[in-house]
Amino acid sequence: MSWQAQARGFLFDMDGTLVDSTPLIERIWHGWAARHAIDPEYLLQFVHGRRGVETIQIVAPHMDAQAEVTALLAEEMADMTGITQIPGAADFVRQLQPHEWAVVTSAPRDIALAKLRVAGVPAPEVIIGAAEVNIGKPHPEAYQRGAAALRFAPEDCIAFEDADSGIRSAHAAGMHVVAIAHAAGADKTGLAHRQINHYHDLKLTRTADGLLLASAE
Repeated sequence: MSWQAQARGFLFDMDGTLVDSTPLIERIWHGWAARHAIDPEYLLQFVHGRRGVETIQIVAPHMDAQAEVTALLAEEMADMTGITQIPGAADFVRQLQPHEWAVVTSAPRDIALAKLRVAGVPAPEVIIGAAEVNIGKPHPEAYQRGAAALRFAPEDCIAFEDADSGIRSAHAAGMHVVAIAHAAGADKTGLAHRQINHYHDLKLTRTADGLLLASAE
């Protein structure tokens, strides 16, 4: 079914939304779970879309979460093998002006920049990362800060997400959400307003009112 939506700004999650780094993320977290005798399947319920500190606080509250995350991030930065872009992501964001888009991610800024570079996706001027928020997704703070950085009201923005926690964060901030199902292959239609498999499914037109996003014919 065809659809269209009007917005002034676009806010993109990164992992699973602009870049497909799921194999890397799950490899690192599987290793961490094995070292600490934690069920990896249980752990992975809380990994995607959340800051690492908050994931560890949920699954292992007795640990020094910040120390554990520091080690995990160093491991992630050292080996980004297998990262690719979500099909069409680079071409899609190249259509946007710097003031029209931002990345809102649970990753630190340096990790985000490195992943975007490896995947061949342009980096925006505005990145809201793990250090820029006090409370991570699914709390709305990250998306609220993203909209404010672009100087748009949240209701004038569309968020692009793949994880349940990120979709809930954007909803709570007052935004419409387009879910990217490509990376996880999951059906998010129960949470998001719209769902696509990749950016080739979208058509973007600039109008007097901002950006008109529509499903491709």
